[in-house]
Amino acid sequence: MERYNLVVVGGGSGGLTVAAGATGLGARVALLEKHKMGGDCLNYGCVPSKAVLRAAKAAQHAREAHKFGIRGVNDPGMQDGKMVMDYVRSCQAHIAPHDSVERFSGLGVEVFMGGGKLKSPHEVEIEGMNKTVWGRHIVLATGSRAKIPDIPGLKEAGYLTNETVFDVEKIPESFLVMGGGPIGTEIGQAFSRLGAKVTIVSSTPHICPKEDADIVEVLVKYLRDEGMTIIDSARATKVEKRDGKKVVTVQEKGSGATREIVVEEILVATGRRPNVEGLNLEGIGVQVDGSGVKTDETCRTNVPSVWAIGDITGPYLFTHWAGYQGRIIIRNTLFPGTSKCDYGNLPWTTFTEPEIAHVGINEKTAKEKNIPHRVFKAEFDENDRSICDGDYEHNFAKVVADPKGKILGATIVHPHAGDLLAEIVLAKKWGLTLDKLSNTIHAYPTLSEIGRSLGDQYMRTKLTPKTKGRLTRVFQWSRR
Repeated sequence: MERYNLVVVGGGSGGLTVAAGATGLGARVALLEKHKMGGDCLNYGCVPSKAVLRAAKAAQHAREAHKFGIRGVNDPGMQDGKMVMDYVRSCQAHIAPHDSVERFSGLGVEVFMGGGKLKSPHEVEIEGMNKTVWGRHIVLATGSRAKIPDIPGLKEAGYLTNETVFDVEKIPESFLVMGGGPIGTEIGQAFSRLGAKVTIVSSTPHICPKEDADIVEVLVKYLRDEGMTIIDSARATKVEKRDGKKVVTVQEKGSGATREIVVEEILVATGRRPNVEGLNLEGIGVQVDGSGVKTDETCRTNVPSVWAIGDITGPYLFTHWAGYQGRIIIRNTLFPGTSKCDYGNLPWTTFTEPEIAHVGINEKTAKEKNIPHRVFKAEFDENDRSICDGDYEHNFAKVVADPKGKILGATIVHPHAGDLLAEIVLAKKWGLTLDKLSNTIHAYPTLSEIGRSLGDQYMRTKLTPKTKGRLTRVFQWSRR
């Protein structure tokens, strides 16, 4: 039996990070992947969704060119789905070699194209190869897949998920999205901008339910202004086919009122479920719950030699989180000591336009947990670069800080929110207070000045009427 320092099951972001990093340090690593290298991110998630969002943004910006005094640009109307998806596939093809078997084999990783089944805390049977490998440590990184709700008629009518939506060769004239989370909202806006009439049905009081209502209100205004329909606090209860169309019965949670929505296509984006089947986790005693494999802050399961990262563990289903956890795994398996995941400084971004970027606790959570806090808000209509770019209306940044100005969390709603958040994440992680942002030089005119504006908001609170009165008297005395 071949023996390895690490046997990694799953070739997505987390698994590839572990495999490349550990091999680079001199460890012997086996990597098992039963589908496609690159996992969900490259093949069905981040890469194709951001590529289609970019194509959709181009169409929308053409519609809005008149705002900047550009003549001769008209509404581009319905787009050619095949051409758009060809662009998406070209982006995937450009990135794929970085995640390929050839690259990782060249790095020294021993790659096996097959699934893994745990036979013991140290042994993994490779699916379809009649081969078992031994690992000092086993890392589970098998990801997640779309959770399909049990709705009468849905299976028979047919639907798309994030794994199939990018195979669409024709933009549907009408498109219903089940689910108002980031996946449904992003893809919904993209298809709307490409020409489809889009309806989002969200079971929560508002889309993107993890964000504060005032943040989401900005996004919702943009989406509705672009022609999208959003139905909150509702759910699909039945689907049927009529005259070649899909008829979705939607019921409102409060009143119980129902309506029928007729569409060409349905996207199911009602959540994710971890890929734990076939691993024999119960057989070796690894604990699993509804969110996936249970781990501690070091990414270790209750079986000491077995670790798990990424979507298979929940609750944070982000590519960058899986990659970060991969680095934690390398330190904890190959070196003495214990590294723990930094949950408090995990950023995330919903890549709609405008984007919503978030780190730490939001205002709602601070209130619910009775955490002493103050809220500082900076509007982009006071940022000169944002005004020149035409992105200033309604967008803003908001920081939740403790009474001494230490950052507890922040949210930005703006077309470039994801990039702008990085400075605040850095400040939060290293305990910098808001006055440090105020005293940092930011280039003018840049969007990054929003960070300084937040710091300035905090600094103004230090100048109380009493303090100003004292200063006024000192300055009067100095003029004698």
